[in-house]
Amino acid sequence: MDAFVTFMQHFLEIGFFVYSISMFSSYIILAFFSAIALSHYIKKNKYTDLNPILTSPLAPSLSILAPAYNEGKNIVENARSLMSLHYVDLEIIIVNDGSKDDTLQRMVEEYQMVPVDFAVNYQIECKPIKAVYKSTNPAFSKLMLVDKENGGKADALNAAINVSTKKLFTTIDVDCVIEFDGLLKMVKPFLEETDKRVIASGGVVRVANSCEIENGRIKNVELPHDMLPRFQVLEYFRSFILGRMAWGKLNGLLLISGAFGMFDREIATRSGGYNRNTVGEDMELVVRMRRYMHDNDMGPYLVSFIPDPLCWTEVPSSVKILGRQRNRWTRGTIDTLRLHRVMFFNPRYGRLGIISFPYWVFFEWLAPYVESLGYVYFLFLLALGQINFLFFATLFVFVYSFSVMFSMYAILNEEITYYQYKRKSDIVKLILTAMIEPLFYHPLVVWWGIRGNYDYFLKGKSDWGEMTRTGLSTKK
Repeated sequence: MDAFVTFMQHFLEIGFFVYSISMFSSYIILAFFSAIALSHYIKKNKYTDLNPILTSPLAPSLSILAPAYNEGKNIVENARSLMSLHYVDLEIIIVNDGSKDDTLQRMVEEYQMVPVDFAVNYQIECKPIKAVYKSTNPAFSKLMLVDKENGGKADALNAAINVSTKKLFTTIDVDCVIEFDGLLKMVKPFLEETDKRVIASGGVVRVANSCEIENGRIKNVELPHDMLPRFQVLEYFRSFILGRMAWGKLNGLLLISGAFGMFDREIATRSGGYNRNTVGEDMELVVRMRRYMHDNDMGPYLVSFIPDPLCWTEVPSSVKILGRQRNRWTRGTIDTLRLHRVMFFNPRYGRLGIISFPYWVFFEWLAPYVESLGYVYFLFLLALGQINFLFFATLFVFVYSFSVMFSMYAILNEEITYYQYKRKSDIVKLILTAMIEPLFYHPLVVWWGIRGNYDYFLKGKSDWGEMTRTGLSTKK
């Protein structure tokens, strides 16, 4: 028995060591490729004039798809903000997904909209569309309103794709704030890439909490006043500036944020549109489009990523709501990985199957399991009195220091590139946040990940959960 316990102890310790080294090494490699990609992007676009895209006949046509459910309080202003975005050949499709409030009525009254005869091509399955509205005012000619039965966000986006007529489409949450030139920057990869077909493009999402917003634009960037959103600022730095920028460089990107992404409508339609049976529809669509390109030998392709701060969104400011969001993200990740498990270590899918898909399995999905097992193992050894406190203290300092330094590196990248937080006091606050995040916030993230796995496998939970927002600071 003692020999078995000793064997298991050595097995677990070696496993934890190999896993930790592998994870830290992957972070360092991603940071390296992110630095290369950021440097290349900034040099390439430092003196780029985006205005020619506005008038160029070569610019691809674009549809903006914005699902709305019970957005009566803000829908008029949000629609006006979308119509102020700069682009030449543009249609804006707002989908009223069976709202129970006055969302439909307010849009109809404010923009003088009437039902029109519109032959909807149901290329993708969605709930019935009741009516399509257009404005009688020529000033709002590019605005369309789709009224449909409630089916959820993915279903609403599928309905919008069925109604859209343009070559590309971009999905935008109606409560997000998009930079005025965001569409021009996002469409650039579709224009510039000649050797590969760009099937999707993603952009950086920033935290808008505590920022001052005027007429649908960020007037003054503020670091969130509350600590919980401030933790998420660091998360977004690491996720977008380091993680997704690197995966974009490696052409292994599996996720484009549902808040702001741009897609090739033909490929998205052929792939079947958004999956209505998952809460991770944004990630699942990207993976399915990539899988479609490989399965049908569609030739070289690219999923691009833009590091510019293009989109600002409100993040949860309460532990309860944030926990629901992370629970949903975990369940959506598991769903996507299970649906496309054939790609796991499959050389048919190139670096996608050999590198990026396994990375998501081992370091995104399984990470909470491994870390929780580590906590349990520590408590077990503590109870048996077999803890080597010097070794534990050394290991703790190493892991803590690596976490803090990685966040510091993300802050540094932000400050030497897009420099959104200009006050020295904000930088000091971000550094202090990075120092306390591993001790207080990260354990919560691990717990939410474990809970998401529990809800997925044991409870079969498939709903979004209520995501109440406090609202952003706005001025008209």
